[in-house]
Amino acid sequence: MNRKLENSELDRLDVEGFKAADKSPLIVVLDNIRSLNNIGSVFRTADAFLVEKIYLCGITATPPHKDIRKTALGATESVDWEYRKDTLELVQDLKQNGIKTIAVEQAENATLLHDFAINPKETVALIFGNEVKGVGQEVVSACDQVLEIPQFGTKHSLNISVSAGIVVWEVWSKWKALK
Repeated sequence: MNRKLENSELDRLDVEGFKAADKSPLIVVLDNIRSLNNIGSVFRTADAFLVEKIYLCGITATPPHKDIRKTALGATESVDWEYRKDTLELVQDLKQNGIKTIAVEQAENATLLHDFAINPKETVALIFGNEVKGVGQEVVSACDQVLEIPQFGTKHSLNISVSAGIVVWEVWSKWKALK
């Protein structure tokens, strides 16, 4: 029989431990996300995989906010974040700093997520877009690469927080395997 573990048995970092821990070479960029619950959920994913930083861009709300806090469950305190008004300017800044920019979108010439190869010495910024419009076209065009999550059902997309969970896990696990 498998006994569920108590939270006290999970050996998780506290906020100070998280801040001091070596981070994975991952940055998450949220491009005009409307839902506060989605924002909070992405913070929790970022916390789970030691994401270096989250950038909240455009209309994306920022902490503190009760609806973000409800789903983040404290991750807004552990994960570093910054607000930037313009996603395109941020992408250009990241590229100038040697960070590979990757839009998560359905686009021509996109790399399917399972085919994505990671350079373990390279920091990547994953850009996730608006729930209706996705990542802005000018941002997609400016990125170094586009990743697409393969889908096989009738729907055209996944929820942004689900997409972030899938992509961050896949990129993190590939990075961890090469580390």
